[in-house]
Amino acid sequence: MFTLLARSAECDARRRNSWKAVAAFAGGLGIWATHFVAMLAYRGAVVMAFDPLLTALSSVIVVLGLWGALRLPGGGGIVRSQATALISTAAIAAMHYIGMQATRAAAQIHYNAEPVILGIITTDLLLGAAFLFFERLTGWGRVWWPAMLTFLGVCVLHFSGMSATSFIPDSSLPKVTVGGLGRIWLIDAVSIVAGAVTIMTMVAVVIDRYLTDLKGFAEATLEGVAIVREGRIVEVNSAFAQLVGTTEKALIGANPDNYLLLADGLPTDMTRNMPVEAASRDNPNLHIFELAVRTIEYRGRPCQVLALRDLTAQKEAQRQVSHLALHDALTDLPNRTLFKEQLDHAMAWAARTRNPVAILALDLDRFKAVNDLFGHAEGDRVLKAVADILQRCVRGVDTVARIGGDEFVILQLGGMQPDGARLLSERIFKTFKEEMNVAVDPVAVGTSIGVAISSQDGHDGETLRHAADIALYRAKSAGRGVAAFYDPEMDREARERRQLETDLRHAISRNQLHLAYQPLVNAVNGVCSGYEALLRWSHPDRGEVLPDSFIPIAEETGSIIALGEWVLREACLTAAQWEPHLSIAVNVSPVQFRLANLAEMVAKVLAETNLAPIRLQLEITETALMKDRMITLGTLYKLKRLGVSIVMDDFGTGYSSLSNLQSFPFDKIKIDRSFISTMEGGGSARAIVRAIVGLGRGLNLPVVAEGVETEAQHKMVIEEGCTEAQGYLFGRPGSMMVIASKTFAEAG
Repeated sequence: MFTLLARSAECDARRRNSWKAVAAFAGGLGIWATHFVAMLAYRGAVVMAFDPLLTALSSVIVVLGLWGALRLPGGGGIVRSQATALISTAAIAAMHYIGMQATRAAAQIHYNAEPVILGIITTDLLLGAAFLFFERLTGWGRVWWPAMLTFLGVCVLHFSGMSATSFIPDSSLPKVTVGGLGRIWLIDAVSIVAGAVTIMTMVAVVIDRYLTDLKGFAEATLEGVAIVREGRIVEVNSAFAQLVGTTEKALIGANPDNYLLLADGLPTDMTRNMPVEAASRDNPNLHIFELAVRTIEYRGRPCQVLALRDLTAQKEAQRQVSHLALHDALTDLPNRTLFKEQLDHAMAWAARTRNPVAILALDLDRFKAVNDLFGHAEGDRVLKAVADILQRCVRGVDTVARIGGDEFVILQLGGMQPDGARLLSERIFKTFKEEMNVAVDPVAVGTSIGVAISSQDGHDGETLRHAADIALYRAKSAGRGVAAFYDPEMDREARERRQLETDLRHAISRNQLHLAYQPLVNAVNGVCSGYEALLRWSHPDRGEVLPDSFIPIAEETGSIIALGEWVLREACLTAAQWEPHLSIAVNVSPVQFRLANLAEMVAKVLAETNLAPIRLQLEITETALMKDRMITLGTLYKLKRLGVSIVMDDFGTGYSSLSNLQSFPFDKIKIDRSFISTMEGGGSARAIVRAIVGLGRGLNLPVVAEGVETEAQHKMVIEEGCTEAQGYLFGRPGSMMVIASKTFAEAG
C-alpha cells in the first residue's frame, strides 16, 4: 500500500487518484488477508467456519474505507494524517467485526468493550504516526516505517478484539467440522488474495514506472518521434503530432506519407544515410522540416524510427543572414557582392545570346554637403529616396545596387544599346529634376552617370565596371549632372592620371621636386621686397610637369599634405639665408586647412629653420573659406598670433569676397592675374582693379598686382594705386642660387 502511495506522489494529478485507488485495494485486501489468516490460525474449543457473503462484505468495507481515507484533501500534516488514520481505523475495525459476524460456530459470541475501545484508540494512534511518517520521511524509510506501524496497528486491533471476544458453546447451534467447506474456501481465498496483492503491487509499480519513464523520455526530446512498422505508425510522441498538425490518436495506424512531403520524393519511412528536408503535405509553405530515418528493433520486430525537427526558424534566420550579407542594410538594394554575382551571370548570358548589357555607374552630386550640414540621419533619408527613384526608373529585369556611400550602379539587360542606356539616363535625370529640386529643397542632390556597354567596352564584368567608373569620372569632370559614355581615350587618360598619382607620391623621396622663387617688387620704384616660392616637378620621363596638372591631383589624393609641409620647410630654410628685409610667400592649399594642427606645424617649421615669423607670408584662396568656415577662421587666427602674415590670393575670382575680407583681418590682397592681363584692352577689367584697390585702401590693406608682363600693365597698376607688383616683367621664377646673387647685388 505504501509503495503504491509513494508512486502516486510521483505521478501527475490526473493519475494520482487512480494510484490511490490501487493502493486502497492492495492495502485493504492485505489487511483483510492478515485478519483472516489469524482467524484461520485460531485453535479453541469451538470449531469455526465463515459465511462467504459477510466475509466478502468485510473486504469491500475495508477497501472502500481506505480509499476514502487516502483521498482526503489538504496538504500534509498532523491533522490530515490523524484524519486519514481515523477513517482507516474505522474501516479496519468495521472489517474486523463484520468478519467476526461472518463466523459460524456452535457457540455464542460476546465482547468486552474496554479492550475493544483501547485497541481501536491504539490502532488510530499507530496509523496516525504511520501516515505522518509517510509525509515527512524520504527514501526507503518513507515506505518501511509506515508499513511496520500500520502492520502493528492492525495486529493490535485484531488481537485486542480477539482477547475481548468470548465463545460460549451452545449445543442448540449446528456443529462445524474442521475439514468443512466453510474453512477450505477461505484458505484458498486468503492465499490467492495475499499472493495477488503482492504480485499486483510490484508489477504495477514496475510496469507503470517503465512505461511512464519511457513515454516521458520520448516526450522529453524536442524532436518529433514516430515508430513505423510496415508503413504504419505504431507509436508517436506529442511533438511529432504538433509538427504535422494533428493528434497522436489520429496518427496511430496512419501512413506517414499522408502527412509529410519529402524533398527526395522517396517514401517517408525509407532508411537514409543523411537527413532530408520535408514539408507538411497540406501546407508545404508553412513549415520546413528535417527528417532522419533509422531502423531499430521495437517490440521484437524491425521498425523505422522517424525523427522530425522543425527547421522553419533556422531557415528563416539563415535567409535573413544571407539577405543581410548580400544586400545594403540601409536601402535593401543588392550590395557589391551580390551585384558582382549578377553581373557575372549577365555577362555569361550576353556572351551566349549575343545581347548586350549596359552598366550605369552613378555618383550623387552635393551629397557630402547635405551629409555634413544636415547630419547623417538626413543623409540616410536622401539615400533611401535615391534608391526608390532608381528602382522606379528601371525595368523588372534590371538590377540597381548600392556599392558605396553615395555610389550606385545599374545593370541593364538587353535592349538596343547604347540607346537603351541613354534613354534610362534621361529618365533618371528627369525624375531627379522632378523630385530633387535644388531650388526648393536644400537637401536635394543630383547625379552624374558613367555608361559602359558590354559589346564594345568589355567582355568581362570587371573590365566593364572599370570602363563605367572611368566614364563616371569624365561625367563628373565635365561639370556633373550629365551622362558620359566610355571611350578608349578615357581609359588612356585615367591610366596616365593613376600613374601620375603614383609618381607624385614618390616625388619627394626621389628628389624630383624643387622650388622656384619669383620676386615681389615695389610697384613704384621696382625694389624687391620678397619672393614667392613656387613648386616645380622635374619628372625623369615627362620632363617639367606643370603645377596646374599635378596640384589638383595632390589635393584630391591627399598627398598635398606632405607636399605642403615640404614646400614650407624648404622655403623657410632658403629664406633664412637671405637679407632680413626680404620676405617669403608660400601658398597653402585649402586641403591643408582641414588639418587641426596646421598652425602647430607652421610654428614647428619656423623654429627649425630659425626664420622670423614676420618674414613669412601664407597665401590662401577664397576656396579655403568655403568649407568648414569657422574651423578655417580659427586656424587663421592661430597663424596670425604666431606673427605670420596672411595674404588673400587670387582675389576677385572666388565667392563672397567682401564678407571674407570683413570676417578676417588679412594683411594683403593679391589681384588675380586674369584682371591684369586684360587691363590693356579696356572694358571692365581696369574698373574691377580700381574697385579692388579702393577696397584695399579703405581697409588699409596693401594690394598686389599679379601677372604684370608689360610696361603698359606696370604703368596702369601704378596709376590705379597698387603698392606691389609681381610678374615676368620683374623676373621669372628662378632657382635659389640665382635669387641669392640678385639679392646680394641689390643689397650692395
